[in-house]
Amino acid sequence: MITRTWLKRTGKAVSMDLRHDVHEELVRLRLRTPEIVGVLACTVDGMLVTTDLPEGTEQTAALTSALLSMSRRMAGLARIGALEETLISATHGHAACYAAGPKLVLTVLAGHGANLGLLRIEGRKTAATLAAIVERGTEKST
Repeated sequence: MITRTWLKRTGKAVSMDLRHDVHEELVRLRLRTPEIVGVLACTVDGMLVTTDLPEGTEQTAALTSALLSMSRRMAGLARIGALEETLISATHGHAACYAAGPKLVLTVLAGHGANLGLLRIEGRKTAATLAAIVERGTEKST
């Protein structure tokens, strides 16, 4: 279960209501996909929004932001279209990053042997939902 929201740097970029909605969506993702061992949402500039990672949250948010930027750049240089996801597979599991619209990034961690097809489907679905949540929130505040 996600236990912490917006750990530091509060009050910037994402309102409290939006942070709550993002948090709730990540809880739903965890319920739909039990193979997930951790989730994190941050702004594209690396500010933490919500996570259930026990440690390294600030560093993970910063690296998530950098990874999104590098992955978008690589997709552009390779002329392979718009970035959908970045997947890192390692000996003990996987980390997948998804752009969630122009303002947020979703990082999902899964253990070794996880169903990557399900992870990709649910990650993309959640990223799209997060983008819609932020868009609705932006429309309300203007």
